[in-house]
Amino acid sequence: MNNTSVHLTRAGVSLVLSPTPSGEPSLLHWGAALDALSDADLEALARLHRPGVPHSAVDLPRQAGLLAQSASGFTGLPALEGFRPDATAGAVAPHFTDWAWELEEGPPADAMIRLMAADDEAGWAVVVRLGLTREGLVTIGTRVTNVGVGELVLTAVRCALPVGTRATELLDLTGRWCRERSPQRRPWLIGTHLREGRHGRTGHDATLLLAAGQPGFGFRHGDVWATHVAWSGDHAAYAERTPEGECRLGGGELLGPGEIRLGEGECYESPLLVGSFSSVGLDTVGERYVAWVRRQHGDRPPRPVLVNTWEAVYFDHDLVRLTSLADAAAAVGAERFVLDDGWFRGRRHDRAGLGDWTVDPEVWPQGLHPLIDHVRSAGMDFGLWVEPEMVNEDSDLAREHPDWVLRGRAGLPVGWRHQQVLDLQVPEAYAHVRDALLALLDEYDIAFLKWDHNRDLIDAGHAARPAVHGQTLAFYRLLDGLRAAHPGLEIESCASGGGRIDLGVLARTDRVWPSDTIDAVERQRIQRWTGLLVPPEMLGTHVGGLVAHTTGRTLGLGFRAATALLGHFGIEWDLTMASDAERAEMAAWVALHKRIRPLVASGRVVRGEAPDPAVVVSGVVAPDGGEGWYVVATVATVVTQSLAPVVLPGLDPTRRYRISCETPGGQRHTADLGESWVDGDPVEVGGSVLGTVGVRLPVMAPEEACVIRAVALTPEG
Repeated sequence: MNNTSVHLTRAGVSLVLSPTPSGEPSLLHWGAALDALSDADLEALARLHRPGVPHSAVDLPRQAGLLAQSASGFTGLPALEGFRPDATAGAVAPHFTDWAWELEEGPPADAMIRLMAADDEAGWAVVVRLGLTREGLVTIGTRVTNVGVGELVLTAVRCALPVGTRATELLDLTGRWCRERSPQRRPWLIGTHLREGRHGRTGHDATLLLAAGQPGFGFRHGDVWATHVAWSGDHAAYAERTPEGECRLGGGELLGPGEIRLGEGECYESPLLVGSFSSVGLDTVGERYVAWVRRQHGDRPPRPVLVNTWEAVYFDHDLVRLTSLADAAAAVGAERFVLDDGWFRGRRHDRAGLGDWTVDPEVWPQGLHPLIDHVRSAGMDFGLWVEPEMVNEDSDLAREHPDWVLRGRAGLPVGWRHQQVLDLQVPEAYAHVRDALLALLDEYDIAFLKWDHNRDLIDAGHAARPAVHGQTLAFYRLLDGLRAAHPGLEIESCASGGGRIDLGVLARTDRVWPSDTIDAVERQRIQRWTGLLVPPEMLGTHVGGLVAHTTGRTLGLGFRAATALLGHFGIEWDLTMASDAERAEMAAWVALHKRIRPLVASGRVVRGEAPDPAVVVSGVVAPDGGEGWYVVATVATVVTQSLAPVVLPGLDPTRRYRISCETPGGQRHTADLGESWVDGDPVEVGGSVLGTVGVRLPVMAPEEACVIRAVALTPEG
């Protein structure tokens, strides 16, 4: 394949790659699928996109290449930055002019172009891999090799993708502990909107997606482009609009000073930047990411309903109490029992024990065997909480190996939840953690690890260099090694809730914990936005107790359970304290989830856009449109006396559906004194009516929910 223009199309998305007048590869188009383009069409498109040469500018047409270079006159954020400590050799910045590219062999439904260039004067060589997946996602990553004399210090390796100039509004996400993934919007003006994550992990305030689109774009309408940096450490995401009219979304790993030092012949591989385009809003943007993650994991058995012990017992571990809780869990239909924090040596509170990963003989004189045997006899498998990357100062490990604590200076970093970070780049520390976990997995029948990470990395150094890059790679290596040794093991990514959710960790885990708050009011929106990247069957959704642990808000069981229904369903509540009526209702919700979960694991997530922000509409629809399930929830008092009609998105407008209310125990609307269709027989109506006009629900008080099923009728009815 010579350096000629190429057109790739998959799943309603097109990429057009073409050489600039100076020979650099440039993306002329990323967006809606184009008709088949001949070589003449591609040549014409390249000519039509060739810029002019204004006064007071470089003397040649300047067109930003796929790898934006400051040496070519690009004045935005360059793709590559670095220097050589030996200032006597090498150029100031790399300038790649002689490119070669080729189509790579790979899965037939995916397309990948490999682009290569070198700058002998600067001593840099690059390989850029640009892909278009069968889901319509664009992937781009860069490998930099030091082909010069002496050491090359990298300070930035960025990837960026061009978006349509009609995208004049930005949306990203921010947040904090227990308020993760809160959306924020702003106009996209000339300049750079930069979001940096400096937590040593993805972070509670991570943007998740950085999206640009037509003004007012939503879940179901508008052209939208979005990017995500597939990396679990420090990272940067940016949206840049240049005075020359270029619009780019980009990002990459955020490198510390001197963190990446390449010796002669050594290379650095950037994280992937993964882009998603949709001409019909954010739901399709998310659908592409979800489909890609699902393909990485392949076919899996149904996600088991689990009970987690944290908010039921906290650190108060007692075999009698826990076996009683396991019996109550099995009685409502749970299939997995997860023992949370407090099981290991010295762990009676959160100030001691981290690092000493052996079962506490004082609390568990026979080890965990009696509990696990009881759990298994009740028909459930067993899961265990761990936090392998952390260490308490009050632990045998810290006392015996203080040099294993991650630090950038002689003194310890400031404490965070009374703990420090274990330096996994120290071979002996890494081996200690690996061997301790393998010993647990070898001795006990453990199906699931809840893997926590409860602090940021502060003043993180190793061998007098910043250490986040190496720590992140060590974390990946540890996960990969455990999974290789125990192929059936499932792992959840929990980082004081939603502090480590990204495509890097999703490739290695089976579930994420989106937030430490199980307050269903907060969870309605946290889960809504997290689901743009995370498949619903990988999104941990739990039913908490009557009073929310993190907010103190009191919520009814129906609202709590409905909020958890369309995810990986779990319970985090002391069921031994629940009434018989509450346990019966809980069992009904578990049964309903089991009825729905095949669709949860295969369907398309849809989000209704109600005019009243107090109303949140969430749903999952079969790929063929044959069935849909919806939860309509009121997170506050609605503006109008009764709800405006609620549109049920995602159904086939050409088919007829039978609509029914499926809320366990019947619909209980405390504010409604009249009659409603939800209390009677199912109603048959066309999909176009449901998706355009919608349905009117009864008067609903704040913090209520209604579960609706839509099933397509056969031609015979």
